[in-house]
Amino acid sequence: MNTYLQIHPKDNVLVALQDLPAGQQIQFNGSTIQLKQNVPAKHKFPLKPLTAGDPVLMYGVLVGKAVTDIQEGEPITVKNLQHDANAFHEKDASLDWHRPDVSRWKQQTFNGFHREDGQVGTRNYWLVIPMVFCENRNVSVIKTAFERGLGFAPTEVYNEQVADLVGLYKSGNLDAIKTYKPEEAAKTAKRNPVFPNIDGVKFLIHEGGCGGTRQDSDALCALLAGYIHHPNVAGATVLSLGCQHAQVSILQDSLKKLNPNFSKPVLVYEQQTSGSEFSMLSNAIKDTFLALVEANKLERKPAPLSKVVIGLECGGSDGFSGISANPAIGHTSDLLVALGGTTILSEFPELCGVEQELINRCEDDTTADKFISIMRAYENQAQMVGSGFYMNPSPGNIKDGLITDAIKSAGAAKKGGTSPVKDVLDYTEYVTKPGLNLLCTPGNDVESTSAEVGSGASVVLFTTGLGTPTGNPIAPVVKLATNSRLAQRMPDIIDIDTGAIISGQKTIEQMGEDILDYVVKVASGEIRTKAEDLHQDDFIPWKRGVSL
Repeated sequence: MNTYLQIHPKDNVLVALQDLPAGQQIQFNGSTIQLKQNVPAKHKFPLKPLTAGDPVLMYGVLVGKAVTDIQEGEPITVKNLQHDANAFHEKDASLDWHRPDVSRWKQQTFNGFHREDGQVGTRNYWLVIPMVFCENRNVSVIKTAFERGLGFAPTEVYNEQVADLVGLYKSGNLDAIKTYKPEEAAKTAKRNPVFPNIDGVKFLIHEGGCGGTRQDSDALCALLAGYIHHPNVAGATVLSLGCQHAQVSILQDSLKKLNPNFSKPVLVYEQQTSGSEFSMLSNAIKDTFLALVEANKLERKPAPLSKVVIGLECGGSDGFSGISANPAIGHTSDLLVALGGTTILSEFPELCGVEQELINRCEDDTTADKFISIMRAYENQAQMVGSGFYMNPSPGNIKDGLITDAIKSAGAAKKGGTSPVKDVLDYTEYVTKPGLNLLCTPGNDVESTSAEVGSGASVVLFTTGLGTPTGNPIAPVVKLATNSRLAQRMPDIIDIDTGAIISGQKTIEQMGEDILDYVVKVASGEIRTKAEDLHQDDFIPWKRGVSL
């Protein structure tokens, strides 16, 4: 195994692939570099001495500027490097894309749920949605009733544990409590749903709908409409208070914009005109149950892979993200695009420094100009509240080698592969064009994942180097570890280990192909992701201009 890596021939730093001790001599391109200090795995050190003001290049692009002199072989840190990135401008080049060989998947299908509008879902869910936070308690009442009554409740392992401990306590067997093994309870906890063709009833509890700006309420309605319109959803039950900013009429208009012939069942209940709460909830439960009976009649049928829409996401990133998991799912994206499928790359603050590359990958000037306009407007909004993209890396990112936003961004952009950018979408806009789409979202894991699914992603590939349990209510989220240590340490949240790229056992291309095969099984319902098993149903609408 190599102990260090130059990612791009233009780079003037190397990445440590494992902990490197002070004094070790690094042989590179005929030169010898002696490490001045310990260099932890995932961190960087320069090939030649740098003076204050010198540029630092990674992935072939500018990622920072030295703020002090940095010796050859000295670790790059927040004390000697600050964020810097290349400016961007109008499209000035065209992309000559070399499509990957996809012959082995040409006849491949997945078993999905075919909707009347031509979309094909990877799951079959019913949604219960509050139009405003005032209805969250009522939604929670329905949630408890349906999950327990229909067998969709999260695994009962913890309930089983408590029941076992209560039994031992009542029997006076305190010693047995001390030696109790919860693994036994896990073996007996089983899902037993009433409706076998329905994957669950999901609840999009949120804190919006009123009290904020009208822009926030309108965006919330558009996002909720995207979820109802989504191919993984059979229909929805909507609870409205009545007086809030996020009116049901706005939601209905948003649905019509997505599809003038929208025909899914949407059951609406307004508390201020319904009389008693008991009456409203009882009617909602009865009507929803009858709708579930109908939704259960839909069965999985074969569909081409071109019907799959993959969201490309990362969270808890580390110094290996840009050289293992991110480029691996980037290759998966290229494969799916070559098959006529659709992918979504989001997290605009994490595209800082690679804008020009993406602009030049845009299919036409109109698409490129839209990307430029959204990126500049977003950065200006961040600066108006005293922030900026340069403040994006978290303490965990920095500790594990992502010193500047540009370093983080250059690696994060690898999730988008190399294919042309077919469309640029503002927040809540829904995908309509096959190929790679850029979607404006924050870098926040849950806000971004929520947005990708609201724009049509039916499976999400989520890379992580530090470990995060993030999931989504209606789309399976496949969690990919950038390194094997993480996969071994947190096996309950990781689906795929891409650490074999770091060890040299697999190429990026081989891993990307393996991931596509895995996606087909997930899309067909043959594999449930770890996030699904944990009922990790994260959903956060973006209050625009506030989050990074």
